[in-house]
Amino acid sequence: MSTLTAPTPQAQRTAPTRGAFSWAQLGAALPGAFRKLDPRRQWRNPVMFIVWVGAALTTTLAVAEPFLGGPADSGGTAVPASFTGAIAVWLWLTVLFANLAESVAEGRGKAQAETLRQTRTSTTAHRVTAYDAAGDPAADGTATTDVPSSDLRLGDTVVVSAGELIPGDGDIVWGIASVDESAITGESAPVIRESGGDRSAVTGGTRVLSDRIVVRITSKPGETFVDRMIALVEGAARQKTPNEVALSILLASLSIIFVVVALTLNPISSYAAAPVSITVLIALLVCLIPTTIGALLSAIGIAGMDRLVQRNVLAMSGRAVEAAGDVTTLLLDKTGTITYGNRRAAAFVPMTGVPGQELIRAAAQSSLADPTPEGVSIVNLAAHEGVTVGGSAAGDIVPFTAQTRMSGLDLPDGTLIRKGAGSAVTDWLESEGRRLPDGLRAELDEHTERIARSGGTPLVVATRTADGEGRVLGVVHLKDIVKEGLTQRFAELRSMGIRTVMVTGDNPLTAAAIAKEAGVDDFLAEATPEDKLAYIRTEQAGGNLVAMTGDGTNDAPALAQADVGVAMNTGTSAAKEAGNMVDLDSDPTKLIDIVRIGKQLLITRGALTTFSIANDLAKYFAIIPAMFMGVFPGLAALNIMGLHSPASAVLSAIIFNAIIIVALVPLALRGVTYRPQDASKTLGRNLLVYGLGGVVAPFIGIWLIDLVVRLFPGF
Repeated sequence: MSTLTAPTPQAQRTAPTRGAFSWAQLGAALPGAFRKLDPRRQWRNPVMFIVWVGAALTTTLAVAEPFLGGPADSGGTAVPASFTGAIAVWLWLTVLFANLAESVAEGRGKAQAETLRQTRTSTTAHRVTAYDAAGDPAADGTATTDVPSSDLRLGDTVVVSAGELIPGDGDIVWGIASVDESAITGESAPVIRESGGDRSAVTGGTRVLSDRIVVRITSKPGETFVDRMIALVEGAARQKTPNEVALSILLASLSIIFVVVALTLNPISSYAAAPVSITVLIALLVCLIPTTIGALLSAIGIAGMDRLVQRNVLAMSGRAVEAAGDVTTLLLDKTGTITYGNRRAAAFVPMTGVPGQELIRAAAQSSLADPTPEGVSIVNLAAHEGVTVGGSAAGDIVPFTAQTRMSGLDLPDGTLIRKGAGSAVTDWLESEGRRLPDGLRAELDEHTERIARSGGTPLVVATRTADGEGRVLGVVHLKDIVKEGLTQRFAELRSMGIRTVMVTGDNPLTAAAIAKEAGVDDFLAEATPEDKLAYIRTEQAGGNLVAMTGDGTNDAPALAQADVGVAMNTGTSAAKEAGNMVDLDSDPTKLIDIVRIGKQLLITRGALTTFSIANDLAKYFAIIPAMFMGVFPGLAALNIMGLHSPASAVLSAIIFNAIIIVALVPLALRGVTYRPQDASKTLGRNLLVYGLGGVVAPFIGIWLIDLVVRLFPGF
């Protein structure tokens, strides 16, 4: 069983660059492009296989022509002796450039995989011989055996102490520890992993920094998360998506049609006493078939998955990336996704007659020694309001307990400060036999109920002097804070036609308040695993594609049912097995970025398909008039570019056909810029930019190349 160690500085320096295209990537990909010239690999791409056959045939003709009396005339016009050889060279370059596009896309993933391979190692595992209780084997006196990590099997139990590498993928069955996962995620900050929760999964090769844990191995040798990660990023496990298969069939069909078109030109030209040579027919065929998109199709798909890898998301299949682009319903967990996951102080509400500064100071004093996120947020909000109370609490700390439901501070002068649930604080104030005035109680109830109705949590602050005199100072409004910028992002998703649904275990009142503030379209309150699964099935039955995130075993059914299920790397093994993507950063909000990347993939493919088809048709109308104007003088009026001769026109078109592939490789790898808008506007933009561009580019490109070609003798 292989494991992973943190990348060395040298390994990090040799990691692949994240730019869309570079000369270094080009040089590294060139050997792979030559290897792909093998016809056993080339036939998998029907369009480029036709070009490969044409290149082989024209090469044969170029070799044979000196023995057959030179090249044949074309369209009634003599062609130079070097014509067939030049066509053959550029046809081979066309195939090579197509291979290069795919090789560059694959190369970035392979470079990342090689970096991971260099860090793999085998480590010693302390395997427990007979672990049958949820306890510490070291404390229980249970025997352990040291074995190589490669000898571990599914279901084995191992003990890992501070400073040691976790020998294999597994779930923690006992203990809690700080773990360095930088080798997997690239983040240097350690994370907490513990048994019995949704953060119990650990990955082989990560290092335990503190404490001791007992791990049950959940993967077989050679099938660890690292092994799967390497296979995915280098493209070994990538299969064509249904969309790619359908587009490949379309391109093959168009190629067959243009084969028929090219073949009909020969009898037509022969009838006109201007026969067209085989070399010219092959050149015309290559110019007409959709070579541009045929050459870039694989690169677009691989680059889509690579863009996810660059964001530390592993897609288990290209199908998942495509599905992300078609998602219409997005399920997001509230805690940690829409909100920060911990309640934070949002406002101080003083009682009538109580200075606001007094309430803020008392709340901050009682929170200095409170390590909870709520306590820290009270101190931070007080500082924001201009009240600072020093770096430590002067007095006796009163910790929060489930029995008292309060915490606070006992000052040296005998004054007691308490903050906590409203009923608990009022009971504390009245414990001396002094009842709160009805007016004060009514005002306090009004504040607490208003905060509760808004989905927040009221925290009452009160003091009591040494002689038993109590005062209610006011209420701290705690709330789930919606993350900054999410409202705008949800608005963007809405403009894409995506409906957002917040999933939470909160009561409907609280859920409604947070959903309104966040700007989601709907919410599912008091959600159970069965509720999530039923909701997804209902959406899918209505024709919607659903995406969701999850990290717990209870999320596994819904992750498996969703069209795009993004499991958190911090989650359980069951969740990661159920989803079709894994987020190594465990950032649930990344689901929004995944949808954008999926849409960018689909739009890029559509844009370049539009460009390719328009480009091929334009080449046809650009070179046909120049080819036959010698026989049909009337066609000279259509030779708007003023191409010099049939030979220069055909060669210029073939050169342009090859060069345009290289020119579009960066766009295929980077992706077309995605703008949130409805489908009709996207289609209109593609037609305007890439459709019109596909028509104009050949006329300009072929004309410029023809100016150079005509400088050579005979052309």
